[in-house]
Amino acid sequence: MRRLSTFAAAGITASALLLTACGTNADTSSDEGSASASSGGSGDLKVALAYDVGGRGDKSFNDAAYAGLQEAKKAAEFESTEGEASTDEDEATRENRLRGFADDGYNVVVGVGFAYSESVNAVAPDYPDVNFAIIDGFDPDEEENANVAYLTFAEEQGSFLVGAAAALQTESDQIGFVGGVNNALIQKFEAGYVAGAKEVNPDIDVAVTYLEETDVSGFNAPDDGQAAATAMYDDGADIVYHASGASGAGVFDAATQADKFAIGVDSDQWQSASAEQKPHIMTSMLKRVDVATKDFIASVESGSPQTGYTTFDLKADGVGYSTSGDLLTADTISQLDGFKQQIVDGDIKVPTAP
Repeated sequence: MRRLSTFAAAGITASALLLTACGTNADTSSDEGSASASSGGSGDLKVALAYDVGGRGDKSFNDAAYAGLQEAKKAAEFESTEGEASTDEDEATRENRLRGFADDGYNVVVGVGFAYSESVNAVAPDYPDVNFAIIDGFDPDEEENANVAYLTFAEEQGSFLVGAAAALQTESDQIGFVGGVNNALIQKFEAGYVAGAKEVNPDIDVAVTYLEETDVSGFNAPDDGQAAATAMYDDGADIVYHASGASGAGVFDAATQADKFAIGVDSDQWQSASAEQKPHIMTSMLKRVDVATKDFIASVESGSPQTGYTTFDLKADGVGYSTSGDLLTADTISQLDGFKQQIVDGDIKVPTAP
């Protein structure tokens, strides 16, 4: 692969839910998928994890939250429950679910994804003794609830690094981006990716496709992801980055069939890829949803629950990129570390919108 060496390196280290009632107010699912809570101990802490569209097993965003839950359980014993997602539920359904968790005694409730923002903010004032968190959350009324933590990420910064990696290692000077839903959050991924690629090569061609404009089903449509990526490869792109949840599996299939490369998101997706896909996953943009989830649960357990907005950025190792598979060259990694330091130092300002 062609690698540009214009930029010197600085050596630093990289680093909505429809549940079935089952005798309780909020439905639960254990590790085996049955409708029962997972008991980890007899302490006062009881944690409910409400998955985003795609649910556990998406090998991405939701799985990262589950990993954080499991890490928290290594440090403190507690009872937990989980819930799976539906693509067509309304706000009332989400609110009823959250109220059910609280009524069932769960005093830590984590909504995995921005889709829970309105429902959490509507429910939280009625349960002042319950600690709520929203991954990628925001307060629609701009009046932060005292018992809600809004856990956000500098996705644009991590995306800048993988965009630079794509530009450093493309052979065609054509790369692509597949977003699940065309909203402000996913546009942060696009903006950072394009900015990173253009920092390396201002003339690079970056194709951009969104699977859905508003429908969150775009995060759970592998066939659509495969079709979008295949079109980009057919048009000359040799590396495609996705920010599309479970739809990314289709992007990886497209890369494998085209004998091209893809970039994963949220988790180190090389780790969970099939043997056929692994040689085609160049890197992943790491969004440490696991760390955010674990840290929030730990803060409640310690008696000092997080509240308000917390942003996980490059400086806090809240975002980054993976090197599994050894598909990034040493020169690329060196240059990416240089870009990382410039972002941390404030010398590079990464855009948050296209």
